[in-house]
Amino acid sequence: MKRLFVAIAVFALLAACASKTLPPAADDSLYHALGQKPGINRIVEGMLLMVVKDPRIGAHFRNVDPVMLRDKLVEKFCVEAGGPCKYTGVDMAEAHKGQHIDPSEFNALVEDLIKSMDSQKVPVPVQNRLLARLAAQRGEVMGK
Repeated sequence: MKRLFVAIAVFALLAACASKTLPPAADDSLYHALGQKPGINRIVEGMLLMVVKDPRIGAHFRNVDPVMLRDKLVEKFCVEAGGPCKYTGVDMAEAHKGQHIDPSEFNALVEDLIKSMDSQKVPVPVQNRLLARLAAQRGEVMGK
């Protein structure tokens, strides 16, 4: 539990410092460390299974096509990790427009992502690298 709190605190700090999306990853080492596309797929699927049951944020996912969401998240995580994928979805601001996501809801999703990575035995330094890449988009997701 303490490690989860530390990871969330690090993510929040990174997010507070991030003003926009980071440039593409310099190499594909994070992509490989995450298990390439099959590993990313397992992480995303595990996270989605948690978020739909999470009383803090599950309502945001009720009217979403789960297959489409999974596919777009896998693409997004793959690109952010420096993989060979192409993201074909809309930008984060458009994808979350009108959802009024607050910091606690955002943090709940991060917790579920961390739990999913833990269940896949992703090492904490690798988790932190992915979280740092995603933190830059916090403002777009929250509409700020």
